[in-house]
Amino acid sequence: MSNIQSTTTVAPDYVTRIAPYQAGKPIDELAREFSLDPASIVKLASNENPLGMPESARQAMLKAAALLGRYPDPNGFELKAVLSRRYGVPAGWVTLGNGSNDLLEIASLALLSPGVSAVYSEYAFTVYRLATQARGARHIVVRACEYGHDLDAMFDAISDDTRLLFIANPNNPTGTFLPADQVEAFLERVYAQHGLGVTVMLDEAYNEYLAPELRFDSARWVERFPNLIVSRTFSKAYGLAGLRVGYALAQPGLTDLLNRVRQPFNVNTLAQAAAIAALDDDAFLQQSYEVNKAGKQQLAEAFDRMGLQFVPSYGNFLLVRVGDASGVNLELLKRGVIVRPVAGDGLPEWLRVTIGLPHENVRFIEALEAVRGQA
Repeated sequence: MSNIQSTTTVAPDYVTRIAPYQAGKPIDELAREFSLDPASIVKLASNENPLGMPESARQAMLKAAALLGRYPDPNGFELKAVLSRRYGVPAGWVTLGNGSNDLLEIASLALLSPGVSAVYSEYAFTVYRLATQARGARHIVVRACEYGHDLDAMFDAISDDTRLLFIANPNNPTGTFLPADQVEAFLERVYAQHGLGVTVMLDEAYNEYLAPELRFDSARWVERFPNLIVSRTFSKAYGLAGLRVGYALAQPGLTDLLNRVRQPFNVNTLAQAAAIAALDDDAFLQQSYEVNKAGKQQLAEAFDRMGLQFVPSYGNFLLVRVGDASGVNLELLKRGVIVRPVAGDGLPEWLRVTIGLPHENVRFIEALEAVRGQA
């Protein structure tokens, strides 16, 4: 008789109710599943930078490899110093994370628990839901407005037990964007009414893909609002998704809380070295922006030609309505094209497509046209 017992008998019910995060299908897995040549597969599912990592970061990483026999700097002194100079805030206001996803989890661990609530938008990043659920906190999900955040409704939804409010700007998976004046006015309202009782986490993972005229200096808001955490990542425009490094800016009160629950050595040596180099590589960042801008136009024109509804995006992906998204996705997979179904985000008729290199975009467009043609 087996002694193996179900862990559901000892785990909190709010943990057993979590549906694990579903990442984009790996290339090797798809190759095995459909007997495809891995080199022929195009992956446009995980919002990675199609240019890969910058050479500057690669060289810094190789140099840092000589130090891998020792633990990484637990405080990330050099990376924090660079970020401090870049954003004009004290290094003590910077928290490092194993990707910005880690920082979302750290914030939820520091601020949420059973008996309190978190506010986030419908169709927002799924990790807000997962992080809230993992702490046993109550979910307050605010209906989206045109697939994006309705800040007035989110403000009205704040309850006496609300401790954390998530905003993604630009938003994933829909790609929508809130202008600076709207976000600033919202921050002013929340702080004026709730003070330090409600922390706002402004997730800017896709900030570097914004057109220059839309960018704003959220670090200045951090100086004004002690209840604000701004998080960013090196996984997108900086091309370091596989190294997992992100950072948050906040005043000392919040930074101290984050570091109390942050895992030691959560950002490895290679990631720290690569991030320092990438942050200074303005040419690569500009190239990433230009490739993304052109690819976004390429996909948008194709969707218009096919008569498909899509959400105008400010990130490095487009959300497109294809009807039977599950069926279309399967047929795309058979053709060696990986995109992202978003039924789990409440969008069962939609696919999220990462913007790739020009030839990768063409592969996807041709495959989608072929799938639609056989329907």
